[in-house]
Amino acid sequence: MIQSERLKGIEAFVATADAGSFTAAAGQLHLTNSAVGKAVARLEERLNTRLFDRTTRRLALTDAGNAFYRICVRVLGELESAEQVLAAEQLEPSGRLRVDLPATFGRLKVLPLLLSFCELHPAVQPHISFTDRIVDISDEGIDVAVRIGGPEAWPASVGHRFLGAERRIFCASPGYLARRGAPRTLDEAAAHDAVTYGTADGAASPWLIARGNAPVERRAVEGRIVVGNAEAQVAAVLAGFGIAQLATWLVDDHLREGRLVQILPDWAADGLPLHLVWARSRQLLPKVDGLLAYLADTLIIR
Repeated sequence: MIQSERLKGIEAFVATADAGSFTAAAGQLHLTNSAVGKAVARLEERLNTRLFDRTTRRLALTDAGNAFYRICVRVLGELESAEQVLAAEQLEPSGRLRVDLPATFGRLKVLPLLLSFCELHPAVQPHISFTDRIVDISDEGIDVAVRIGGPEAWPASVGHRFLGAERRIFCASPGYLARRGAPRTLDEAAAHDAVTYGTADGAASPWLIARGNAPVERRAVEGRIVVGNAEAQVAAVLAGFGIAQLATWLVDDHLREGRLVQILPDWAADGLPLHLVWARSRQLLPKVDGLLAYLADTLIIR
């Protein structure tokens, strides 16, 4: 059985890592700075491991501290889950809710919905991270994640729901088209300047080509500008540097307000799938079940 003193040390350690200082952690835990500092010091002594690098200005997790932090977050989350599942009267979503979102899509499309959910349920305390990598939600203590793309087969411990696929279209700025003319065919488009997305290895992502019921074809394209950020890619297209194939969720406002113009509409293609992902072990918690239902009803990719 976990002794209460050990649990206090873990709570103080996690709060300090989250807050970045003993003072801020003490305020969250309603303890004195000294009590929090001593609890962390006793924990380090018991583990015979330094968890924080301390300077006069800041605290930073050591490598060992970072690994221990991930385990502690998961353990505290499981303890909270057990308490909430056993408390029959606990029907209102509440408590810490770990959510991981894709960087650009998460900020533009998911975050407003998540904030609306938190307005409806003020007892929920969201901890939101943004990353484009495929996180191990069990290992990293994530309750709910939204992913664009993902593995063909999800682990058994992970629940997932397909919400649709992004639609990728060709577009350019009115200024660029006035200067260079609008391409009418893919061959003409290939002769234009292109603004492409750069992958992690520095290569330009291909165009996705589809027409009618034909399978999607990947066509290599040499970009005049290659950028590794979707919003930066849009900015370059808006500035008139060329044409690009972009997801409609990324450019719908620009199209509606005339800052961008769709070209080659017959060659639009479906892109990456959108999935809602969650830890099955935490699905019955009101906060997790409530957010899953809310996002399933409101989150649309188009």
